[in-house]
Amino acid sequence: MRLKVLLPFRVFVDQADVSRIVAETCEGSFGLLPHRQDCIAALVPGILTYQSAADGEVFIAVDEGVLVKIGAEVQVSVRHASGGTDLASLRDAVRRDFLTLDALERGARAATQKLESGFVSRFARFHAQ
Repeated sequence: MRLKVLLPFRVFVDQADVSRIVAETCEGSFGLLPHRQDCIAALVPGILTYQSAADGEVFIAVDEGVLVKIGAEVQVSVRHASGGTDLASLRDAVRRDFLTLDALERGARAATQKLESGFVSRFARFHAQ
């Protein structure tokens, strides 16, 4: 698979030959393998993990966002992301940076999430036809 992690103003990760991806949603963690059916998922702040032959297992702290898998392409769009090798420090970054939001930003994110939920519903109905 090809994984792209997109931030508002730049590409954070563009990695080819990814063999697996694990992401966190409000329903829990789920994994993607290369031949999994196309899907879309709303992500919550957490750790995104992917594995490639070149880099091995890589961890990225991500803010909430959306993941879309179409064919071999997986795009993750989030507001913030940070990488590192120490899983404990990344979990701390998620707690510190992504889970402690001021009230104004929570309101804006709630509105965005409603829009994304509507998109997910329309996407699911479209693919069910």
